[in-house]
Amino acid sequence: MTHALLLLAPGDDVAVATRALSVGEEVALSDDRPVTVRSSVPRGHKVAVAPRAVGDPVRKYGATIGRATTGIEVGDHVHVHNLAMTEADEPHEFGTDRHTLAAPGGPRPTFLGYPRSDGRVGTRNYIGILTSVNCSASTARMIADQFRGPVLDAYPNVDGVVALTHRSGCGLVTESEGARILMRTLQGYAVHPNIAGLLVLGLGCEMLQSSRIVDTAEIPSSTLVERLVIQEAGGIRRTVRAGVETIERMLNPINALRREPCDVAKLVLGLNCGGSDGYSGITANPALGVASDRLVSYGGTSILAETPEVHGAEGLLTRRAVSEEVGRKLLARLDWWRDYTAAGGGTMDNNPSPGNKAGGLTTILEKSLGAVAKSGHAELTDVVEYAVTPDVPGLIFMDTPGYDPVSVTGIVAGGANVVCFTTGRGSVFGCKPVPSIKLATSTELYNRMPEDIDINCGTIVDGTNTLEGVGETVFEQILAVASGKQTVSEELDLGQEEFIPWQLGAVT
Repeated sequence: MTHALLLLAPGDDVAVATRALSVGEEVALSDDRPVTVRSSVPRGHKVAVAPRAVGDPVRKYGATIGRATTGIEVGDHVHVHNLAMTEADEPHEFGTDRHTLAAPGGPRPTFLGYPRSDGRVGTRNYIGILTSVNCSASTARMIADQFRGPVLDAYPNVDGVVALTHRSGCGLVTESEGARILMRTLQGYAVHPNIAGLLVLGLGCEMLQSSRIVDTAEIPSSTLVERLVIQEAGGIRRTVRAGVETIERMLNPINALRREPCDVAKLVLGLNCGGSDGYSGITANPALGVASDRLVSYGGTSILAETPEVHGAEGLLTRRAVSEEVGRKLLARLDWWRDYTAAGGGTMDNNPSPGNKAGGLTTILEKSLGAVAKSGHAELTDVVEYAVTPDVPGLIFMDTPGYDPVSVTGIVAGGANVVCFTTGRGSVFGCKPVPSIKLATSTELYNRMPEDIDINCGTIVDGTNTLEGVGETVFEQILAVASGKQTVSEELDLGQEEFIPWQLGAVT
């Protein structure tokens, strides 16, 4: 895979440049055909390897990614100036491409985790300060800030104190979809296996009372739970003092917890991508798909999300659905999104982002085909709404926006205890209380941002490693991180500000 142009599937009309190409260069395709480049092409962008007339479909990954808006000759740069979105018109199939994944031979993998009383397993020991309303956000941060720096050095088994704040909680229509989503998200974090201690902090007069969060959530008995209300405690200063004292009482019992060997099936892996580029669907995403398949083969759970970013590629998932009912649940969520974007004056093709386009992605169809690669080849066992905990293991699809912090907040609320985040442009993402492993799509990005990336998947295109080899590296890193190895995001203390529940509905 060291050729200048990489053809991804037989019959494709475009190939991907593995380096910047100049006008007039004669380069070789990965099938050794020569191509003369007719215009400058950045790395990761597309070059035509077959002529296309106006209106002709253009294929990549063996699928249509759009239609030509001008005549395209062999060697042309193919991008926004000559390629546009087209809606798929093929009927959907259900369960026609199901694969039962066999676990590899040899010893069954384990990781060192924290077993909880509800049967789930934590990969971290955090104390969470969960706010019922935005009015208590500043107070929560003041409390959490008292535990930054060396103050926790005496408690090596406590990973930190995180303030989980948001911008809602009052002015809501109580039984609205937006209120239900917020409640689901907050309770998903309250019961999360990575939360060993919980302080729920309210103001007192908000619509979403802190008592409602605690009283109706199935919080494990092993979780230490306390509640404070600012108006009852006597104001911000008294609440901060009381909150600090409350958390100090939690430190010793949580620090006394020890990691134990746990079966790999207890892992719930969150899959997300951000700042995608032309290499995302070639390197990092399919390598993560290999690791995801490996986990699913052992009975673990993997959660794919970002509904707008499977638009146009949903047929790949419906064909892998375990039933027509599951496949139609995915199509129903896409229908909801079409109505949702139309109500806001937009369309489903309001994507890729400017950064995606600079990286070589032209249409949402192209982006979606690469994004779905994160899910590997496993059967789609269920489709759940935002922040819902799956009832079954296997590959799950969760309905979330494409905006990374909102998407991952939903995935974590659904129980993910490890997240893998692929990036082509360069992400600075973290997601406390869950470790986030960052995968670079190219060696160029890895060398440019080495202190922000955990794994370089660009070696696949460089020719120094294989897709399966990098996928195995990703899987081993997941086990190591689940056992306590810090990610670069954790070393940088990222992840508190990225707690952003999806906000929907009217504010009164």
